[in-house]
Amino acid sequence: QVQLVESGGGSVQAGGSLTLSCAASGYSYTPFVGWFRQAPGKEREGVAAISPSGGSTEYADFVNGRFTISRDIAKKSVALEMNSLKPEDTAMYYCAAADSAGQYWLYGGAWLREGRYSTWGQGTQVTVSS
Repeated sequence: QVQLVESGGGSVQAGGSLTLSCAASGYSYTPFVGWFRQAPGKEREGVAAISPSGGSTEYADFVNGRFTISRDIAKKSVALEMNSLKPEDTAMYYCAAADSAGQYWLYGGAWLREGRYSTWGQGTQVTVSS
């Protein structure tokens, strides 16, 4: 049974930093992984995505160089380092995984769409105060 568990959320002041972690278990392969977020009253949106090798990444426009997604294949984990946080970054953050079989990396936001992902974590809350 595949499972994703997020951790690292919390409360910070504007300008601060947090690093979220997504631990995967039950996988016999290395999946595509994306980070998404959902603020109260808003739709879930893609934040960042990373290919199975870790060699390709993509970010939503609003990230604007503030976040970095990375993965440790041996530890089966994916991190999202978030710097220069803003109050509008306040949301529940989710990691999601997609089967890599038959899939390939595409730029242009393809891997920032939640429909590509089949497995989701329970989420971790990020709150940024002004």
